[in-house]
Amino acid sequence: MDNKQSLGKTGEEFAARLVTKAGLCIITQNYRCPKGKMDIISYDGEALVFIEVRTRRSSYRGWGEESITHQKARRLQAIASYYVLEKGYLSWPSLRFDVIAIRWIGKNPEIKWIKAAL
Repeated sequence: MDNKQSLGKTGEEFAARLVTKAGLCIITQNYRCPKGKMDIISYDGEALVFIEVRTRRSSYRGWGEESITHQKARRLQAIASYYVLEKGYLSWPSLRFDVIAIRWIGKNPEIKWIKAAL
């Protein structure tokens, strides 16, 4: 993990395996739309789950879960709304917003999965 981009990609891949192992069904990863990017979109039963993955190597700038500002939360909600409208759901599904924060210090990551974070 030599740079920020590869660290992020590694974290997102790790999170996707974690989500699948937990029994969620991943619909898409790295969904992009005019409102921005969503790392993982999945189903947990009937709920449509939008997951933001934050990966850090140190706490120098704070941990990943601390980096979700009010503005970022609004952007994630806008992306979710865009997705639901774009996919043409007949009725508004139950939505949940999770944050998976990965602290990659050394060889073993520390994971904090915050369900219904927003």
